[in-house]
Amino acid sequence: MSDRRRVNGPAGTTSPPVFVTSSQIVEAEKKRLRGHNELRKIFLQTGVVPSASGSAYLELESQPVQPTLVSLSSTIKLSCSVQGPKPLPRTASFSPNLQLNASVKFAPFATRNRQGYIRDSTEKDLGLHLQNALKGVVIPDRWPKSSLDIAVTVLEGEDDQETGNRISGLGLFNMLAGCINVAMAALADARVDCLDLLAAGVGSVVVSGADEKPVKVLDPAAVEQTKVLSSCLVGYLPTRDEIVELWCSDSGLAQAKGVPGSGFDEMVDGAVAAARGAQAVLKEVLMEAMMQSQIATKKLTGQSAKEVEMTG
Repeated sequence: MSDRRRVNGPAGTTSPPVFVTSSQIVEAEKKRLRGHNELRKIFLQTGVVPSASGSAYLELESQPVQPTLVSLSSTIKLSCSVQGPKPLPRTASFSPNLQLNASVKFAPFATRNRQGYIRDSTEKDLGLHLQNALKGVVIPDRWPKSSLDIAVTVLEGEDDQETGNRISGLGLFNMLAGCINVAMAALADARVDCLDLLAAGVGSVVVSGADEKPVKVLDPAAVEQTKVLSSCLVGYLPTRDEIVELWCSDSGLAQAKGVPGSGFDEMVDGAVAAARGAQAVLKEVLMEAMMQSQIATKKLTGQSAKEVEMTG
């Protein structure tokens, strides 16, 4: 039943149709202005939600897009908050390990197609992949009979279809990689013990050039690629050299068979290289946040520590 007291917006796009003649139609070819091994710039900041145990905000660099009738979003904006570790309810059974819960929710304005308030299958799938990745890095036996809630809110999603019906394919891979990176930053901000600094990256095999030769690219954007043969996302622990999450789509990998540098192993290596680049940003941001916290602590300690003169 719909809420009669609320005036809900339309479920689909509200852009009016624009009709042009055949002579005005121009095929806008998607072009990647970056190099094949060049990553997009990442803006990351921790401590954005004061009421949470840990929080972080992540935004990817927006890529220039050729003007079309239907505008495409080329960036990702994510916000993550961590609550806990906190004790389980008294009615819950004893658990020797930490119970980790992760969820992903799209804001109603995150995509061109207005999102609902109830989680759909895409959000549940992203939350499950995020939870599996974080379980591989968090040390669970440090907090018995405790729970940790991680909530990621998608403020803007990367469209990968001109119709704008839903985010799928390459857009989902980039979305999950951003969710893993921002959740790891929020966990570090909450001082949760982890095995390593988890980072995620995406590698793809795409068709490039007039000869339609398959090539491997790092950190692909949906608005830059015309035809994506296959994609791979990895959640990588750099210090331990371990992969805790692997999600691949090889629908067109058979077309690239026999082409040097476009196999499955090379695609996974490209995703690992992209994860290493994201991990470098995570490390630098967390080190800067730790230094600022130490400076603030010294200032508070210096103000409270005053000489007391004994009299009498």
